[in-house]
Amino acid sequence: MAKKKETPASPFVPVEEQPYQVPDNWCWTKMQNIAQWGSGGTPSRRNPLYYQGVVPWIKTGELNDGYIFETEEHISDEAIAHSSAKLFPVNTIAIAMYGATIGKVGILGIEAATNQACACGVASSAVYFKYLFYYACSEKDNFVKLGKGGAQPNISQEIIKAHEIPLPPLPEQQRIVSCIESLFAKLDEAKEKAQAVVDGFEQRRSAILHKAFTGELTEKWRNENGVELDSWKKRKLRECGDWYGGGTPSMVHPEYWNDGDLLWVTSKDMKSDVIEDTLMHTNMTGVENSSTNYIEKPSVLFVMRSGILRRTFPIAMVKVPFTINQDLKAISPVDDLDLEYFFWVCKNAEKRILDSCMKNGTTVESINAKALMEFEVPIASQSEQKEIISCIISLLSKEQQAKESAEAVLIQIDTMKKAILARAFRGELGTNDPAEEWAGEMVKLPGSK
Repeated sequence: MAKKKETPASPFVPVEEQPYQVPDNWCWTKMQNIAQWGSGGTPSRRNPLYYQGVVPWIKTGELNDGYIFETEEHISDEAIAHSSAKLFPVNTIAIAMYGATIGKVGILGIEAATNQACACGVASSAVYFKYLFYYACSEKDNFVKLGKGGAQPNISQEIIKAHEIPLPPLPEQQRIVSCIESLFAKLDEAKEKAQAVVDGFEQRRSAILHKAFTGELTEKWRNENGVELDSWKKRKLRECGDWYGGGTPSMVHPEYWNDGDLLWVTSKDMKSDVIEDTLMHTNMTGVENSSTNYIEKPSVLFVMRSGILRRTFPIAMVKVPFTINQDLKAISPVDDLDLEYFFWVCKNAEKRILDSCMKNGTTVESINAKALMEFEVPIASQSEQKEIISCIISLLSKEQQAKESAEAVLIQIDTMKKAILARAFRGELGTNDPAEEWAGEMVKLPGSK
């Protein structure tokens, strides 16, 4: 009996399985039918010569939802010959399949190899490579949902190949891409301005504090009140209040921590100007059985020992009773020093303190306590301190509002981009010509000529 000839599977998605309706001259197909897919590999690190070549080698962290022209590492032709790494042509679409980068997309602006975590699609004649790129960008959330595994979820190349894609006629694909890029260009211009506001916040805050503690902010107030700038005095930090150290109640004694209602401040808590709560709380039993101190008076806190001191010198204030661990110091200001004034004057000196008081040659970054005690800050009269605080709070409040507004704009722009992409792949941008030939004529089964 003659063997029955098998009918090839249709390259089109059945109507009942199509995610949404598209124009009549579009079709739904699978991504495997409009691109040739493959992945890369990682040459052995045991052979350093493999990483001394000129072939760009892309990892998922370098996928930037845009063109890729530069790579961190390069490999040799020999590395490609002795590994699963492959060379992909310009305009290949790369999609991240592993870990936190799942769904990130890039266009190869150069001939390059990738690691095994990238699924690489070379567009066929049925699809404009930029159309495939923008569609992949629009599907990032869906790819993330398809991820399997624990801490490092992943999707397979097979999942990407089997993913549905709405396909318009080729001229319409090009019009869609042109429309997307035109709209995105306007949004990117707005995004750049909003990002500049966000990025410049710290610099503007530093400028406000500099003006505050050089007397510029309150110059008018001094003229109106007959106060001279020479009324300001330099004072060493050791003269500014009562200093306290801290400690850690033993962790092997749960009774030192159970039902704890006392803030126990560590460097991990020093992330805001005012500390209102902490990650851990102790109790008076813990205080009485350790070297930490129960401090009732409002204070300013300094991180004295932490890896974070490589970058910044955290300073904060706390206004409720608290305790600290051994990596912090606390100072409760003397009566003629307003707590907030003292906090801000120290905050203004943060970089200078870090530069002049950092210990050298220690395994963990730390501040020299003696040098810190000798550090001098400008102290205004009590009445001018209040005026300075008022000016700082007013100006920083406006800057904070501007930053938050800019951050809201950034979120809105990302939302608008997603909405544009969603409309684009539903044929809702107003660019479709129903007279153009049905897109299905261009689609071929995988492996067909």
